[in-house]
Amino acid sequence: MTSPQDSQPWQRPADSGGRPASARLVDPEDDLPSEHYGGDFETTAIPRYDTAKPAGQQPFGLLGDAEPLPYVQPGAGLAPGSYGATTAAPTEVGAFDESRERDRRGTQDLGLLVLRVAVGVLLVAHGLQNLFGLWGGPGLGGFRDYIADAGFRYADILSYVAAGGEVAAGILLVLGLFTPVAAAGALAYLINAVLAEALAAHNDARLSAFLTDGHEYQVVLVAAVAAIILTGPGRYGLDAGRGWARRPFLGSFAALVLGIGAGVAVWVLLNGANPLA
Repeated sequence: MTSPQDSQPWQRPADSGGRPASARLVDPEDDLPSEHYGGDFETTAIPRYDTAKPAGQQPFGLLGDAEPLPYVQPGAGLAPGSYGATTAAPTEVGAFDESRERDRRGTQDLGLLVLRVAVGVLLVAHGLQNLFGLWGGPGLGGFRDYIADAGFRYADILSYVAAGGEVAAGILLVLGLFTPVAAAGALAYLINAVLAEALAAHNDARLSAFLTDGHEYQVVLVAAVAAIILTGPGRYGLDAGRGWARRPFLGSFAALVLGIGAGVAVWVLLNGANPLA
């Protein structure tokens, strides 16, 4: 190949004799990879995420090494960079915290204590009136006659059972002992007392004035006893460590149904009269 201005043919610089000693030709084949080149992965490595790695430990590669877990925290007492088993103790899910539960309930337990004691004292006082005639009560004979006049059969036995059960239920409510059972028994007694009063009011042609003749007192007692069954006795009582005192649920519904069923059964089996007929 010749230049238009130069009639001499083209020659390599080595042939001209004027090439510097430090100069060398660049061969395009020098840019090609060697036959042992492994590709980009041969030189690429992921640095460790911990800065204080042990001396001589190689970084994690993409192919040969296992991938590290970036969210594992070193356990207490382990050296930096050491990722052994943690020393955290497992926490029980749903564990009951006594102090936290007490703080959350506030004055609820105190209110339940007042309700329990009030209802229990009234039941005990009324039962002692029926048993021994205290505080102007009818005594056992007068209570037996009242039951017989209300239409109940077996008044002799029923007067002992009713008056004694009333006193026992009241004492248990005051103590907060076996509260669901005691309240269920009191509920059964009070249901029969309300039905007997409603029957007497119907016979006297004053059923329309039933709640204004002083009988609302017994209705309120029925509601109070049912509330004690559903809410439990609270922590100020002998039942404080039991489940129905801490978290009443299914057992309370069962006790409520038992009290209502027992009261209705006693009325149907031993009296049978319809107070609304």
